[in-house]
Amino acid sequence: MADNAVAHGHPANRLARETSPYLLQHSHNPVDWFTWGEEALERAATLDRPIFLSIGYAACHWCHVMERESFEDEVTAAFLNEHFVAIKVDREERPDLDQLYMGAVQAMTGQGGWPMSVFLAPDGRPFFGGTYFPDEPRHGMPSFRQVLEGVRRAWADQRVELLAAGTRLVDALVTQQGGGSGDVGLPGPGVLVAAATGIAAQFDPVNGGWGRAPKFPQPMTIELLLRRFVAAGDEGALAIARRSLDAMAAGGIHDQLGGGFHRYATDAVWLVPHFEQMLYDNAQLARVYTHAWALTGDDAYLATATGVLDYMARELRTADGGFAASQDADTEGEEGATFTWSAAEVRECLSGAGLDAALFSAAYGVSDGGNWEGRTILSRVRDDAALAGLFGIEPTAVAERLADARTALLERRATRPQPARDDKVLAGWNGLAIAAFAEAARLLSATGDPVHEALGDRYAEAATRAAGAVLAGLRTPEGRLRRSWKDGRASSGGVLEDYANLADGLVSLYEATFDERWFSDAVALMDVVVDRFADPAGGFFDTPDDGERLVVRPKDLGDNATPSGNAMATTVLLRLAALSGEGRYRAAAERALATAAPYLERYPTGFAQWLCALELAHAGISEVAIVGAADDPGTARLLDVASRGYSPFRVLASTGDPAASVVPLLRDRFALNGRATAFVCRDFACRQPVHEPEALEALLLGA
Repeated sequence: MADNAVAHGHPANRLARETSPYLLQHSHNPVDWFTWGEEALERAATLDRPIFLSIGYAACHWCHVMERESFEDEVTAAFLNEHFVAIKVDREERPDLDQLYMGAVQAMTGQGGWPMSVFLAPDGRPFFGGTYFPDEPRHGMPSFRQVLEGVRRAWADQRVELLAAGTRLVDALVTQQGGGSGDVGLPGPGVLVAAATGIAAQFDPVNGGWGRAPKFPQPMTIELLLRRFVAAGDEGALAIARRSLDAMAAGGIHDQLGGGFHRYATDAVWLVPHFEQMLYDNAQLARVYTHAWALTGDDAYLATATGVLDYMARELRTADGGFAASQDADTEGEEGATFTWSAAEVRECLSGAGLDAALFSAAYGVSDGGNWEGRTILSRVRDDAALAGLFGIEPTAVAERLADARTALLERRATRPQPARDDKVLAGWNGLAIAAFAEAARLLSATGDPVHEALGDRYAEAATRAAGAVLAGLRTPEGRLRRSWKDGRASSGGVLEDYANLADGLVSLYEATFDERWFSDAVALMDVVVDRFADPAGGFFDTPDDGERLVVRPKDLGDNATPSGNAMATTVLLRLAALSGEGRYRAAAERALATAAPYLERYPTGFAQWLCALELAHAGISEVAIVGAADDPGTARLLDVASRGYSPFRVLASTGDPAASVVPLLRDRFALNGRATAFVCRDFACRQPVHEPEALEALLLGA
């Protein structure tokens, strides 16, 4: 975008000083853009002008369209510069502003999305807003120029009414975000049963997932269903989870060559994606597919999970070991251009490499007519057994030939122009990625399979590098987090999801490596949450008590594409309470769950991370402490048992030197008779220490 603007002779504006790829895309617009801050707000007050606030992100297709149509247009820009103070915000850098003003747009229009276009008074009160506005009136929408002219007239002639409406809207936002009382106690286990029933009622049994087009992956909902099976033996919940996982893995939303997942499907059958690829989606999906494999033993889930993890390591890892935010939906202005194929391209590539183009085409739905705008989005339409029968070959040979074909096509695809990458490293999203890599590492390393163990080592190294990079780049000397890192610069104060997601990843990394640095860092982050983000009424605000003052201090309870910061903080506090014995962590978590209580049964798919936390609170946590030298084979055998399989209601700690450990669960433990020893506690009662893996397995089954 910037190169195109330079070609039109537009000089750089203030955004050229930023590191955000999204802001830099607009750095040569003729619009006199400001970033959010005192300079812009004071200018609006001094000039007595309304603010036009535009919020988007680098991988957003319609953000690019609105830029091309309106923000690069000289006439539109001149009008905007004359009558407004224009502010551009990257929603990924400022989720607090995004949440606040998205709530306002949804209240005003009944819907939301990006690009977000909001008009504010100089004090930040919103009074009018929407999303994308075209350059000419169409589809029942006014043009952006018409919107600007209408707001200009209203500001001049009806300002009292506008400001009064803004005040009412702010008051409504404060009321809406409150939640229930933290004093009503922990919601009962019946809420979990009712939520599972509601999720089943909304399920699409034909296509998997929930809702109609557009259809989004819902990894938190699937995670909840897996937990329901473990906690209550709910076979129906597991069946719904598996149908959704299978359908997404086979669909076009899943990059069948590169392994990652696109943002969502534009249809109800998972075929046609919106092609952007987000770190947060892939991290959460990798984690839930890993958990599904650990629970069921189905290697197809492991293949999907490792494909996603390998995609993140290959395409999103930055030079310092962190993970970039996203890849764009567009390639050179065309959505999906990198990812789709003609039948002729597939035949030419595979036949030229001596591979079976007919077999691949039958497996992945490749046809001369295509399945999308004359081209083919690859999706898995036949399984190995069906293909074996169709082509008269063994299923193992089918799998091998398809793997070779995927490798060849991926190599060919790499020679095409690639979607742009948003290179900023976000603390919260990296926390999700660290957790995914760490949990895969722990589970793979416990299988006893040398191939799995080598893969586990690689994933543990990826998680460790990312954790080190994020903490080095985004943690201040005072122990506070910044949100975003790019080009050697940290920007924006960390919000609740940054602290909670990163702490969650660090706890998982501790359980994969038993490096106590990660436990200590997680505790330090959550202590900031408890001290600086807590709402006296229960739960947590999204911004700290010493952060920037906005017209409303945001407190977002609902899960969206990422877990609610409140819900993730609650989850981590429950885990840390078990590892540390700190009653204040458990108390803060239970008060937070009480604030979400009014919504859990009514909107289960919108509060799935909360329900996962509630399941954890009610299921009870098994606390496993293993004492023994890291190089002792006896220790390794005990750790393999404790780490194996899907165990969402277990925490694990290990050390060879309990006296020096910073993990309270390990204090006062010992290697009984000089042998590696496992201690299992649950519900404030501890079982007899054991040395043998079979004895530990029996204790865990009965725990």
